[in-house]
Amino acid sequence: MRQSIEGPHRLLRAWQLALLRFAVTREDCDRLNVAALAGELDRLGRRNADCSCHFFRRSSSRLCAAIDGQREDAEAVLGRFCEQIDEARLRLAFAAALGIAASRPAPTELRRKRSPDLFRGLPSRRTASL
Repeated sequence: MRQSIEGPHRLLRAWQLALLRFAVTREDCDRLNVAALAGELDRLGRRNADCSCHFFRRSSSRLCAAIDGQREDAEAVLGRFCEQIDEARLRLAFAAALGIAASRPAPTELRRKRSPDLFRGLPSRRTASL
C-alpha cells in the first residue's frame, strides 16, 4: 500500500521540481518536461486514455505562461501556487526563483515557560568549597 501512495507523491514532487527548473531556465525543453509530467499526473489511476481530466495540463500551461509573464494575473497565479507547495525548502526556492515574497514563513518552535514549581521539593545542590 505504501508503494501505491508513494508513486503519486513522487510524481507530484517531480512536477513541482520541473516547474522550478522552468522558472529558473525558461527554456522550451523544460516547459515540455513540465507538460509531460502533467500528462502523467492526469493519466494516473485512469484506465482509459480518453479521460477528460486535464487538471495538471491546464495548471501547467497557466503556470508556465505566468512564469513567462504572458498573463496579467501572473503574480496572483504564482503566489497561489507557491502557497500550495507543502515542502518549505521547495516553496522558498520557487519564490526566490520568481522573485516573489514567501507568504508562509517557516514555523517556529514555541518555547514553553518553565514552571517555577518545577524543582520544588528537591534538595538544593551544594557547591563544593575549595
